[in-house]
Amino acid sequence: MDSYVIGVDIGGTGTKYGIVDKDGNVLHSSSMATNTHEQVHTYIDELYEKVSELIEKVGGVGRIKGIGVGAPNGNIYTGTIEYAPNLPWKGIIPFAKMLQDKFKLPVKLTNDANAAAVGEMMYGAAKGMKDFIMITLGTGVGGAAVIDRKIFLGGDGNAMEPGHVPSKNGKVLERNVGKKELLQMANRMRAEYTGETSLPSDGTISTTALVVAAEEGDALAQAIWDEVGTLLGDMLVSLIRILDIKNIFIGGGLSASFDFIVPSMEKQLNYWLTPAYLEKLTIKKALLGNDAGLLGAASLCF
Repeated sequence: MDSYVIGVDIGGTGTKYGIVDKDGNVLHSSSMATNTHEQVHTYIDELYEKVSELIEKVGGVGRIKGIGVGAPNGNIYTGTIEYAPNLPWKGIIPFAKMLQDKFKLPVKLTNDANAAAVGEMMYGAAKGMKDFIMITLGTGVGGAAVIDRKIFLGGDGNAMEPGHVPSKNGKVLERNVGKKELLQMANRMRAEYTGETSLPSDGTISTTALVVAAEEGDALAQAIWDEVGTLLGDMLVSLIRILDIKNIFIGGGLSASFDFIVPSMEKQLNYWLTPAYLEKLTIKKALLGNDAGLLGAASLCF
């Protein structure tokens, strides 16, 4: 009898969860809000109720091998979520133990970007690849490095946090180009703009509107994505120089902007990097989209 795994991908805004088989097929999936739960206990209670509905569709809990979780600031060594700036729960949360106590199933937890990288390595664009960097764009900016087909975890399991490196305006990177901050920047630039644009001037610009406008050639929308790409490109220069990894994948909920951020990213990379890096450098969009984190988390249990 086949067994399955529950994959849980926790984002700052929403959580995606699903039932996955050993071949990486998502049999059933759904989503719920993350940021409406001020207490982690109420979040776990809702997750339990919703996931239990999916478990019944595959024959009950006896068919479930375990639960894999990708979470912001998730530590694979301790099973804890530690001081995640994009989650409402503060401090160090013993999340894996809490989930295990609730579900009565084995739980493995890692950083959400690490989970997305594992998903791409197992089932997606990085399948068979030995070394690569994964950048995830969403509520925040996450990252992972795969070196010799293993996730680089660092000394305490907290390596590769590109969203927390210094950036412009005296802020870390994701406080400039995380989803909330990106929209603040877009509305500010719109208020100062005097040319023709399809973007609304009432402070209600959305990321979808930014992508659509850029696709239609809107100069302001393209300028906004250029700013995002420039800041991401500067960060990537440092990662590439330090890690000597030249395969880059961009994923996450905001990766729909890929075509509009790459030109300014490449401009920064071409300015700062030498031919020794540039000759082998590739920047590609992740293949699995929003399923990458779920699949990568699930694969922790296989």
